[in-house]
Amino acid sequence: MDTDEPLLHLRDLRVTLRTPRGPADALRGVSFTMRRGDTVGLIGESGSGKSITGLALIGLLPEDAQAAGSMRFDGRELVGLADPEWCRLRGNRIAMIFQEPMTALNPLHRVGRQIGESLRLHRGLDARAARAEALRLLERVRMPQAARRLDAWPHQLSGGQRQRVLIALALACKPDLLIADEPTTALDATLQREVLQLIAALVREDGMALLLISHDLALMSENVQRTMVMYGGTVVESGPTASVFRRLAHPYTRGLFAARPRIGLPRGTRLPTIPGRVPELVDLPAGCPFADRCDRVTDACRAAPPPPVPVAGDDDHVARCIHLEAGS
Repeated sequence: MDTDEPLLHLRDLRVTLRTPRGPADALRGVSFTMRRGDTVGLIGESGSGKSITGLALIGLLPEDAQAAGSMRFDGRELVGLADPEWCRLRGNRIAMIFQEPMTALNPLHRVGRQIGESLRLHRGLDARAARAEALRLLERVRMPQAARRLDAWPHQLSGGQRQRVLIALALACKPDLLIADEPTTALDATLQREVLQLIAALVREDGMALLLISHDLALMSENVQRTMVMYGGTVVESGPTASVFRRLAHPYTRGLFAARPRIGLPRGTRLPTIPGRVPELVDLPAGCPFADRCDRVTDACRAAPPPPVPVAGDDDHVARCIHLEAGS
């Protein structure tokens, strides 16, 4: 196979959900490309479309969701893929670390059995071989007393230990694409750094592509080569992480950065906030999704979705805003 071909290519991906108030556009024309070894971050507030993007990539959209556009993985179209085909792909070549380990793990099965199930299903290992491989995986993710943890129930593990089990599960079949959805939720700062360093090391060792989903700006700056900023089901800015963080081209990106906590601020300092709130999916404006919260909005912003515009003439860094100054 041509190694220059993208591993993942999304083109105008759209996802519509049914709600009591009518159809809601959860994703509105998401497009991006990933190759093996790429690390890409997806950032935005809750409700921006980050997790829906990850669920679409692993075939776990809500039952009544409708997907359109194109989502090609290793040359294979995933939009419209039948459930049996998804089952062969999911957990095998595409894997996901979910954001809440206590709900992602089955409380009725021991840790070793849960890891071994994927190995038996996708790699054809018998029970003994699957258990041995599960132990190796737990040791690889630096689980303390790994041999004892094989027979532990999820509720007997700490949050950091459960997260390691999820990582072991995701890595069991050596996937080509790893999706990490808020992988450090509810962990303290020390454990967050340790888990992220572990994921980064494993991704490098196995040559996987990593899609990291988070709301944490510092996490993105340290862990991914490229960053995509999402709002209202649309990628409003994307480019090399260093360029996105330096230029802050889109008003929404600037708002996110201004609102982040910073060391050294005087006690009692109020952080800037983005006015308003993320709109309900059924209430998204026809034009720029950020129009109702932007201090630079004009009638033209509301008329039609803005096209991606190169930032400072760099085609690798684009933002969807009609107010980008020339050369900005």
